[in-house]
Amino acid sequence: MKKPDSVVYNEETNEYDAYLKPYGTSLTAPKIDLPNSVSWKKQNITLANKQIKASFDELKKEFESLYHKFAHNELVYSAKFTFEPIVGETYHLYKNEKGNFLSLLKPSECSFNYLGSFRLDSDKIWNKIE
Repeated sequence: MKKPDSVVYNEETNEYDAYLKPYGTSLTAPKIDLPNSVSWKKQNITLANKQIKASFDELKKEFESLYHKFAHNELVYSAKFTFEPIVGETYHLYKNEKGNFLSLLKPSECSFNYLGSFRLDSDKIWNKIE
């Protein structure tokens, strides 16, 4: 016996299978919206890329900071000085015809070619004073 079109009956399995269909089976059935996975992907790709770029920029900034710290330490430790620097004190780096040297004299107290002022911290790392 033929069932009306509004009744979803599968003659092969002899059962009603409206609940298995990916679409509404009557005019009064609610609209079935499939999620738009393309826009979800685009949105999350954008968010993920922004987060990764922010992390990369932070690492790049940290690397540049460490590189400058390394370069300053290399510059000061390669300079000539005939005293033992005291932790926490500020020293001044100058250049003359014989090379770089570290001094206690402030730039206003001498006429040497001034390269920068540095403070020795407790880790024996020279920090440039701006």
